[in-house]
Amino acid sequence: MSRFLLLDVGAGTLDILYYDSEKALAYKAVVRSPVLCAAEQAQKISGDLLVTGQEMGGGALLDVLSSHAQKSRVILSASAAMTLSHNPERLRKAGLGIVDDLEAQNYARRENFASLDLCDLPRERIENIVAGFGVPFQFDIVGVCAQDHGVCPEGKSHLDFRHEIMKSALDKAPFPETLLYEEKNIPAYLNRLRSAAAAAENLPCREVYAMDSGMAAILGASMDFQLKSLSRFVVLDIATSHTVCATIEEGEIAGIVEYHTRDLSLEKLESLIIELAQGRLVHRQVLAEGGHGAYLRKAPGFDAIQRIVATGPKRSLVKNSKLPIVYGAPLGDNMMTGTTGLLEAIRRRKGLEFCLYL
Repeated sequence: MSRFLLLDVGAGTLDILYYDSEKALAYKAVVRSPVLCAAEQAQKISGDLLVTGQEMGGGALLDVLSSHAQKSRVILSASAAMTLSHNPERLRKAGLGIVDDLEAQNYARRENFASLDLCDLPRERIENIVAGFGVPFQFDIVGVCAQDHGVCPEGKSHLDFRHEIMKSALDKAPFPETLLYEEKNIPAYLNRLRSAAAAAENLPCREVYAMDSGMAAILGASMDFQLKSLSRFVVLDIATSHTVCATIEEGEIAGIVEYHTRDLSLEKLESLIIELAQGRLVHRQVLAEGGHGAYLRKAPGFDAIQRIVATGPKRSLVKNSKLPIVYGAPLGDNMMTGTTGLLEAIRRRKGLEFCLYL
């Protein structure tokens, strides 16, 4: 077992890492995200539009399709509609029609609709990218990570639900790899991860794993060589859509806070880092202030933090910080934070011995 394909599906980019553990070879690519490609494709379509496929990251798609619906009919299959919202009524108010998946097939046969198929991991595109690496399109393990809020019960906010998912898992085992799932064991409420794993199963591989991208980023950033042998540190991944900050103590997650990147100023982010380390963040308060949520197990104290490492495509936010923040590059590449975390989570889960991070 040596050939790994790791895919981090983000709002801005799709980050791909191929690693052969026997040959100690790694190849990397950073390309435009699937959702940006889908939104661009939708913008080029005129006339009635049928949208099918799986749940994927929604991003700019809702605005594009809502605008399209002002001029022509837009019909979504029930599975594809999950990309835009788990609330069908919200989509209907935006002028979008929803039909069950079988009825969507009938539309494709009997109506003159242009078509758009949604998928986080379109096989043809992945195959073309891997062909550029010059390696066979055949893998032992495929791992994929993406942001998944879960399909929450009626009456509960998706942010609270995401918080409960993480808290329940980390209270039992406070390590990022706890939220790595084998394809067959992904909970039913993590619909986007299930869809991504199903797409990964269409790739030629023996095993598929899926993971929340925030957890993958935390683990990947912690593999940065600047953190080697340190016991208390902060990792900060400032991605296109979401920012996640975690305190790590003796290899365990001590606390996490998440925000939408667009809502963060440098001053606010600095405050969050300090308050997280001090143990003063409360989930409800973070939500009330417009944040994504917070989880706290223990507080190492800010004075005990030995280093703060920042990764992610938007990490320039901290370039003028008063805090002692250094830029990280797990596997020698800032954009490989999520894929490195995926690889390390799989390595730990399977008890493999390779280590390429230095």
